[in-house]
Amino acid sequence: MNPVSSIPNLGPASEAAFARAGINSAEDLRAVGADEGYRLLLLSGSRPHFIGYYVLVMGLQGRPWNDCKGDEKKALRKRFDAICKEARNSDSGRGLALDIALREIGVIARAG
Repeated sequence: MNPVSSIPNLGPASEAAFARAGINSAEDLRAVGADEGYRLLLLSGSRPHFIGYYVLVMGLQGRPWNDCKGDEKKALRKRFDAICKEARNSDSGRGLALDIALREIGVIARAG
């Protein structure tokens, strides 16, 4: 397993934040994808930040963080806003760790 910080643009602080969200490897983060990974960050207590979101998206694509521009950035902003809204309204009644486990075994759908 590779550390989250092995993904371009992500460093030790991102790695620690994703660990708090139950994502402990680059493979885990790639498996859930940028949108679900970011949603899990928010649910674990991280504050929303658009740049952090698009840095994650770019990193998972193997692109530099500042490669996001124009219409692509506008589209990512819409996705970011939707993720933030969903996370604010999320109240599954289950714990975060249980939600992650249920997603991994396919009991509840992965966002995406």
